[in-house]
Amino acid sequence: MAKKQKFYVVWKGKHPGIFESWDDCKAQIEGFKGAQYKSFGTFDEAKKAFNSNYLEYKGKPKGKSELTQEELLKIGNPNYNSIAVDAASSGNPGKMEYRGVDTKTKKVLFHQGPFQQGTSNVGEFLALVHGLAFLKKNKSDRILYSDSRIAIGWVRKGKCGTKLQKSPKNVVLFELIERAEDWLKKNRYTTPIVKWETKAWGEIPADFGRK
Repeated sequence: MAKKQKFYVVWKGKHPGIFESWDDCKAQIEGFKGAQYKSFGTFDEAKKAFNSNYLEYKGKPKGKSELTQEELLKIGNPNYNSIAVDAASSGNPGKMEYRGVDTKTKKVLFHQGPFQQGTSNVGEFLALVHGLAFLKKNKSDRILYSDSRIAIGWVRKGKCGTKLQKSPKNVVLFELIERAEDWLKKNRYTTPIVKWETKAWGEIPADFGRK
């Protein structure tokens, strides 16, 4: 999925501070023993955290923000009779991979990539279709979680809406997109595709941890 702007706090690293990209943050912590860092959704949150103690944030699940008790009760808990999918891309476009895991145990059920010159949105789309095919093949009644509204929308339309340009390096990726669209066209499925509630539950279990 297309990632929203994040801010990265480095409490302990080569150069502590607040950074606007993962690459800048990574440069401060890579190879630094005992590095302390975490991502935040807004600059104000990052600034507050940077001026506080890392230990106050260490135990909080990534991607999980504070919700009222009423909101949490309304959302409820995840359905663990499910699988969760996610994708990661190093650049946009860049090396992309995706996977599907058992939501409760995080056991990897399938993993594809890395592919050259891909995007997270394309990966999320392919992961969802792979998940649908996987569940149908195994005659499973489990539901399918994704944290990408964009990819969910593409699957429901039966078409990958990427603006990614085809090139010699990503021919294989476009072949997979074509196969996925063809699968959606030729197959009926009853698997519910459900949006993962990141704010209430933290990062989706299939997350690659590259925030």
